[in-house]
Amino acid sequence: MSTDTIALSRASWRDYYELTKPRVVMLMILTSVIGMLLAVPDMPPLEILVLGNLGIALCAGSAAAVNHLVDRHIDIKMARTSQRPVARGRVEPQKALLFALLLGSIGMFILLAFVNALTAWLTLVSLLGYAVVYTMFLKRATPQNIVIGGIAGAAPPLLGWTAVTGELHGHGLLLVLIIFAWTPPHFWALAVHRREDYAKADIPMLPVTHGVAYTKLHILLYTFVLLAVSLLPFATAMLGWLYLLGAVVLGFGFIYWAVEMLRDKKPQAGMETFKYSIIYLMALFCIMLLDHYLIAV
Repeated sequence: MSTDTIALSRASWRDYYELTKPRVVMLMILTSVIGMLLAVPDMPPLEILVLGNLGIALCAGSAAAVNHLVDRHIDIKMARTSQRPVARGRVEPQKALLFALLLGSIGMFILLAFVNALTAWLTLVSLLGYAVVYTMFLKRATPQNIVIGGIAGAAPPLLGWTAVTGELHGHGLLLVLIIFAWTPPHFWALAVHRREDYAKADIPMLPVTHGVAYTKLHILLYTFVLLAVSLLPFATAMLGWLYLLGAVVLGFGFIYWAVEMLRDKKPQAGMETFKYSIIYLMALFCIMLLDHYLIAV
Protein backbone atom coordinates (compact mmCIF):
# COMPACT_ATOMS: atom_id res chain seq x y z
CA MET A 1 0.00 0.00 0.00
CA SER A 2 1.42 3.40 -1.00
CA THR A 3 1.99 6.29 1.39
CA ASP A 4 -0.78 8.27 -0.37
CA THR A 5 -3.24 5.38 0.02
CA ILE A 6 -2.42 5.05 3.72
CA ALA A 7 -2.91 8.81 4.21
CA LEU A 8 -6.28 8.71 2.44
CA SER A 9 -7.47 5.78 4.51
CA ARG A 10 -6.97 7.69 7.73
CA ALA A 11 -9.79 10.19 7.20
CA SER A 12 -12.00 10.42 10.27
CA TRP A 13 -14.93 12.52 11.45
CA ARG A 14 -12.36 14.85 13.04
CA ASP A 15 -10.88 15.58 9.60
CA TYR A 16 -14.28 16.55 8.23
CA TYR A 17 -14.97 18.57 11.36
CA GLU A 18 -11.68 20.41 10.81
CA LEU A 19 -12.72 21.21 7.24
CA THR A 20 -15.45 23.44 8.64
CA LYS A 21 -12.96 25.66 10.57
CA PRO A 22 -15.06 25.26 13.74
CA ARG A 23 -13.36 28.01 15.77
CA VAL A 24 -13.94 30.56 13.04
CA VAL A 25 -17.54 29.41 12.58
CA MET A 26 -18.18 29.61 16.34
CA LEU A 27 -17.05 33.25 16.39
CA MET A 28 -19.28 33.96 13.39
CA ILE A 29 -22.26 32.31 15.08
CA LEU A 30 -21.65 34.32 18.25
CA THR A 31 -22.06 37.51 16.21
CA SER A 32 -25.05 36.03 14.38
CA VAL A 33 -26.80 35.14 17.65
CA ILE A 34 -26.17 38.60 19.03
CA GLY A 35 -27.42 40.13 15.78
CA MET A 36 -30.67 38.22 16.31
CA LEU A 37 -30.99 39.32 19.93
CA LEU A 38 -30.26 42.97 19.11
CA ALA A 39 -32.90 43.00 16.36
CA VAL A 40 -35.84 42.78 18.79
CA PRO A 41 -36.59 44.26 22.22
CA ASP A 42 -37.22 40.88 23.84
CA MET A 43 -36.29 37.35 22.76
CA PRO A 44 -36.55 36.20 19.12
CA PRO A 45 -38.56 33.03 18.37
CA LEU A 46 -36.70 29.93 19.53
CA GLU A 47 -37.19 28.22 16.16
CA ILE A 48 -35.47 31.10 14.36
CA LEU A 49 -32.72 31.27 16.98
CA VAL A 50 -31.90 27.58 16.57
CA LEU A 51 -32.60 26.88 12.90
CA GLY A 52 -31.36 30.26 11.67
CA ASN A 53 -27.97 29.81 13.28
CA LEU A 54 -27.80 26.17 12.23
CA GLY A 55 -28.35 27.14 8.60
CA ILE A 56 -25.82 29.97 8.77
CA ALA A 57 -23.27 27.70 10.49
CA LEU A 58 -23.66 24.95 7.88
CA CYS A 59 -23.17 27.44 5.04
CA ALA A 60 -20.12 28.92 6.77
CA GLY A 61 -18.72 25.42 7.24
CA SER A 62 -19.33 24.75 3.54
CA ALA A 63 -17.35 27.86 2.57
CA ALA A 64 -14.54 26.81 4.91
CA ALA A 65 -14.38 23.35 3.32
CA VAL A 66 -14.08 24.95 -0.13
CA ASN A 67 -11.24 27.07 1.26
CA HIS A 68 -9.43 23.90 2.40
CA LEU A 69 -9.96 22.37 -1.04
CA VAL A 70 -8.81 25.34 -3.12
CA ASP A 71 -5.85 26.18 -0.88
CA ARG A 72 -4.54 22.62 -0.48
CA HIS A 73 -1.49 23.28 -2.66
CA ILE A 74 -0.42 26.34 -0.68
CA ASP A 75 -1.50 24.98 2.72
CA ILE A 76 1.14 22.26 2.50
CA LYS A 77 3.85 24.92 2.17
CA MET A 78 2.89 26.80 5.32
CA ALA A 79 3.66 25.66 8.87
CA ARG A 80 0.30 26.89 10.22
CA THR A 81 -1.76 24.96 7.65
CA SER A 82 0.46 22.07 6.57
CA GLN A 83 -1.47 19.50 8.63
CA ARG A 84 -4.89 20.33 7.20
CA PRO A 85 -6.84 17.24 6.06
CA VAL A 86 -6.97 17.93 2.32
CA ALA A 87 -3.41 19.28 2.18
CA ARG A 88 -2.09 16.12 3.86
CA GLY A 89 -4.25 13.84 1.76
CA ARG A 90 -6.38 12.48 4.60
CA VAL A 91 -9.48 13.73 2.79
CA GLU A 92 -9.64 13.40 -0.99
CA PRO A 93 -10.45 16.61 -2.94
CA GLN A 94 -13.59 15.04 -4.44
CA LYS A 95 -14.88 14.07 -1.00
CA ALA A 96 -14.10 17.54 0.37
CA LEU A 97 -16.11 19.07 -2.49
CA LEU A 98 -19.06 16.73 -1.91
CA PHE A 99 -18.91 17.51 1.81
CA ALA A 100 -18.95 21.25 1.09
CA LEU A 101 -21.89 20.89 -1.32
CA LEU A 102 -23.80 18.76 1.20
CA LEU A 103 -23.32 21.27 4.05
CA GLY A 104 -24.20 24.23 1.85
CA SER A 105 -27.30 22.54 0.43
CA ILE A 106 -28.64 21.55 3.85
CA GLY A 107 -27.90 25.01 5.21
CA MET A 108 -29.69 26.73 2.34
CA PHE A 109 -32.67 24.37 2.64
CA ILE A 110 -33.02 25.14 6.36
CA LEU A 111 -32.85 28.90 5.76
CA LEU A 112 -35.32 28.84 2.87
CA ALA A 113 -37.76 26.45 4.51
CA PHE A 114 -37.73 27.62 8.12
CA VAL A 115 -36.29 31.17 8.22
CA ASN A 116 -36.76 33.48 5.22
CA ALA A 117 -35.57 33.97 1.66
CA LEU A 118 -33.70 37.23 2.36
CA THR A 119 -31.46 35.56 4.94
CA ALA A 120 -30.93 32.54 2.68
CA TRP A 121 -29.82 34.59 -0.32
CA LEU A 122 -27.63 36.90 1.76
CA THR A 123 -26.00 33.82 3.28
CA LEU A 124 -25.42 32.38 -0.19
CA VAL A 125 -23.82 35.63 -1.34
CA SER A 126 -21.59 35.58 1.74
CA LEU A 127 -20.65 31.94 1.11
CA LEU A 128 -19.75 32.61 -2.51
CA GLY A 129 -17.93 35.80 -1.54
CA TYR A 130 -15.59 33.89 0.76
CA ALA A 131 -15.30 30.55 -1.05
CA VAL A 132 -15.10 31.88 -4.61
CA VAL A 133 -14.30 35.60 -4.77
CA TYR A 134 -11.84 35.73 -1.87
CA THR A 135 -10.35 32.22 -1.87
CA MET A 136 -10.08 31.69 -5.62
CA PHE A 137 -9.27 35.21 -6.80
CA LEU A 138 -8.63 38.01 -4.31
CA LYS A 139 -6.26 36.04 -2.06
CA ARG A 140 -3.83 35.56 -4.93
CA ALA A 141 -4.46 38.82 -6.75
CA THR A 142 -3.87 41.76 -4.39
CA PRO A 143 -2.39 42.64 -0.98
CA GLN A 144 -5.76 44.28 -0.26
CA ASN A 145 -7.35 40.84 -0.45
CA ILE A 146 -8.42 40.74 3.18
CA VAL A 147 -9.81 44.30 3.04
CA ILE A 148 -12.00 43.66 0.00
CA GLY A 149 -12.87 40.09 0.91
CA GLY A 150 -13.58 40.97 4.52
CA ILE A 151 -17.14 41.97 3.70
CA ALA A 152 -18.09 38.28 3.30
CA GLY A 153 -16.84 37.41 6.78
CA ALA A 154 -18.55 40.46 8.25
CA ALA A 155 -22.06 39.36 7.26
CA PRO A 156 -23.14 37.02 10.14
CA PRO A 157 -24.63 39.67 12.48
CA LEU A 158 -26.67 41.04 9.58
CA LEU A 159 -27.79 37.51 8.71
CA GLY A 160 -28.92 37.07 12.30
CA TRP A 161 -30.76 40.39 12.14
CA THR A 162 -32.59 39.56 8.90
CA ALA A 163 -33.40 36.04 10.15
CA VAL A 164 -35.51 37.61 12.90
CA THR A 165 -36.91 40.68 11.14
CA GLY A 166 -37.00 39.64 7.50
CA GLU A 167 -35.66 43.02 6.43
CA LEU A 168 -32.44 45.01 6.16
CA HIS A 169 -31.88 47.72 8.76
CA GLY A 170 -29.20 50.36 9.27
CA HIS A 171 -28.35 49.05 12.72
CA GLY A 172 -27.70 45.59 11.32
CA LEU A 173 -25.44 47.13 8.70
CA LEU A 174 -23.53 48.94 11.46
CA LEU A 175 -22.64 45.56 12.95
CA VAL A 176 -21.27 44.51 9.55
CA LEU A 177 -19.24 47.72 9.35
CA ILE A 178 -17.62 47.03 12.73
CA ILE A 179 -16.44 43.55 11.69
CA PHE A 180 -15.39 44.89 8.28
CA ALA A 181 -13.13 47.48 9.98
CA TRP A 182 -11.88 44.87 12.48
CA THR A 183 -10.81 42.30 9.88
CA PRO A 184 -7.66 43.97 8.42
CA PRO A 185 -5.84 44.66 11.73
CA HIS A 186 -6.94 41.24 13.00
CA PHE A 187 -5.64 39.33 10.00
CA TRP A 188 -2.58 41.48 9.24
CA ALA A 189 -1.31 40.91 12.79
CA LEU A 190 -1.26 37.19 12.01
CA ALA A 191 0.19 37.82 8.54
CA VAL A 192 3.13 39.74 10.07
CA HIS A 193 3.83 36.81 12.38
CA ARG A 194 3.53 34.34 9.49
CA ARG A 195 5.13 36.51 6.80
CA GLU A 196 7.70 33.90 5.76
CA ASP A 197 4.98 31.28 5.30
CA TYR A 198 2.98 33.55 3.01
CA ALA A 199 6.11 34.47 1.06
CA LYS A 200 6.97 30.78 0.62
CA ALA A 201 3.45 30.09 -0.64
CA ASP A 202 3.61 33.12 -2.98
CA ILE A 203 0.53 34.74 -1.44
CA PRO A 204 0.65 38.56 -1.76
CA MET A 205 -0.26 39.45 1.82
CA LEU A 206 0.54 43.03 2.78
CA PRO A 207 3.70 42.28 4.85
CA VAL A 208 5.07 40.26 1.92
CA THR A 209 4.43 42.89 -0.76
CA HIS A 210 4.94 46.11 1.22
CA GLY A 211 7.05 45.06 4.17
CA VAL A 212 6.48 44.57 7.87
CA ALA A 213 6.89 48.23 8.91
CA TYR A 214 4.30 49.38 6.35
CA THR A 215 1.87 46.71 7.53
CA LYS A 216 2.32 47.58 11.21
CA LEU A 217 1.58 51.23 10.46
CA HIS A 218 -1.60 50.28 8.65
CA ILE A 219 -2.65 48.00 11.49
CA LEU A 220 -2.43 51.02 13.79
CA LEU A 221 -4.35 53.23 11.36
CA TYR A 222 -7.10 50.64 11.01
CA THR A 223 -7.42 50.33 14.78
CA PHE A 224 -8.20 54.06 14.90
CA VAL A 225 -10.78 53.54 12.13
CA LEU A 226 -12.21 50.62 14.11
CA LEU A 227 -12.45 52.72 17.27
CA ALA A 228 -14.36 55.43 15.39
CA VAL A 229 -16.68 52.92 13.70
CA SER A 230 -17.32 51.11 16.99
CA LEU A 231 -18.75 54.32 18.46
CA LEU A 232 -21.47 54.57 15.81
CA PRO A 233 -23.98 52.32 17.62
CA PHE A 234 -23.90 54.82 20.49
CA ALA A 235 -23.95 57.85 18.18
CA THR A 236 -27.06 56.51 16.41
CA ALA A 237 -28.80 55.71 19.73
CA MET A 238 -28.77 52.01 18.91
CA LEU A 239 -26.96 51.31 22.20
CA GLY A 240 -26.29 53.22 25.41
CA TRP A 241 -23.55 54.31 27.80
CA LEU A 242 -22.51 50.82 28.88
CA TYR A 243 -21.67 49.94 25.30
CA LEU A 244 -19.88 53.27 24.82
CA LEU A 245 -17.67 52.60 27.85
CA GLY A 246 -16.88 49.06 26.68
CA ALA A 247 -16.15 50.14 23.10
CA VAL A 248 -13.72 52.86 24.26
CA VAL A 249 -11.87 50.61 26.71
CA LEU A 250 -11.61 47.72 24.26
CA GLY A 251 -10.67 50.06 21.42
CA PHE A 252 -7.81 51.63 23.33
CA GLY A 253 -6.66 48.13 24.28
CA PHE A 254 -6.45 47.29 20.57
CA ILE A 255 -4.56 50.53 19.91
CA TYR A 256 -2.11 49.64 22.69
CA TRP A 257 -1.22 46.35 21.00
CA ALA A 258 -0.99 48.01 17.59
CA VAL A 259 1.47 50.52 19.05
CA GLU A 260 3.44 47.66 20.61
CA MET A 261 3.73 46.07 17.18
CA LEU A 262 4.92 49.35 15.69
CA ARG A 263 7.51 49.84 18.47
CA ASP A 264 8.89 46.38 17.69
CA LYS A 265 10.12 45.76 21.24
CA LYS A 266 8.22 42.50 21.84
CA PRO A 267 8.99 39.55 19.51
CA GLN A 268 5.52 38.05 20.02
CA ALA A 269 3.58 41.32 19.67
CA GLY A 270 2.05 40.17 16.37
CA MET A 271 0.50 37.02 17.84
CA GLU A 272 -0.52 38.87 21.01
CA THR A 273 -2.30 41.47 18.87
CA PHE A 274 -3.98 38.71 16.88
CA LYS A 275 -5.17 37.00 20.07
CA TYR A 276 -6.37 40.29 21.55
CA SER A 277 -8.33 41.06 18.38
CA ILE A 278 -10.39 37.88 18.87
CA ILE A 279 -11.03 38.75 22.53
CA TYR A 280 -11.91 42.29 21.43
CA LEU A 281 -14.61 41.19 19.00
CA MET A 282 -16.16 38.65 21.35
CA ALA A 283 -16.17 41.12 24.25
CA LEU A 284 -17.53 43.99 22.15
CA PHE A 285 -20.51 41.97 20.94
CA CYS A 286 -21.21 40.60 24.42
CA ILE A 287 -21.22 44.16 25.79
CA MET A 288 -23.69 45.08 23.04
CA LEU A 289 -25.97 42.39 24.38
CA LEU A 290 -25.62 43.53 28.00
CA ASP A 291 -26.34 47.12 27.04
CA HIS A 292 -29.32 46.10 24.90
CA TYR A 293 -31.05 44.27 27.73
CA LEU A 294 -29.85 46.30 30.72
CA ILE A 295 -29.60 49.87 29.43
CA ALA A 296 -30.99 50.58 25.99
CA VAL A 297 -34.42 49.02 26.32
